[in-house]
Amino acid sequence: MKLARTMIAVAGLSIALAASAQPKPNPMDVVPDKMPNDIPFGAPIPLANAQAAINAALAESQRRGWKLNIAVVDWAGRLVAFARQDGAQIGSIAIAEHKARASALYRRETKAFETGVQNGLNYLLTLDDVIASRGGIPLVYNGQLIGAIGCSGGTGSQDEVVCKAGADTVK
Repeated sequence: MKLARTMIAVAGLSIALAASAQPKPNPMDVVPDKMPNDIPFGAPIPLANAQAAINAALAESQRRGWKLNIAVVDWAGRLVAFARQDGAQIGSIAIAEHKARASALYRRETKAFETGVQNGLNYLLTLDDVIASRGGIPLVYNGQLIGAIGCSGGTGSQDEVVCKAGADTVK
């Protein structure tokens, strides 16, 4: 009787282990019908528009009492305009530009990378020029990508709020 119970328990455990050993489907194997983030390129953002985005971001940052670095790049990720507020942390200068560059080159908000990494898509960290931190937003005019804005120096959510204020001037 004990032997029969033991054999049944072993058989049940074997079935449970075999079921758990089945590989889960990889969500990366799904082939979408359309290209994601397929925003066409427009003319590169003019300096006047880049400066207007910087000024709007600065105004939002100052209104809230935050000290940030703000960068605007063209759609190729080249710096067009930059502002560093008095007292903003020096380490965030390069990060603001990096966020803007990643947003422009990948045609999406850097928040998408942050969310992906938080959800286990660690392969994103292997892609060139990715930064998995919110605060980089594409600048789209007439449905075309003309550049991106990046902010750094606060929390990711603070950087994002200030970037949105700058991005809203381009619409």
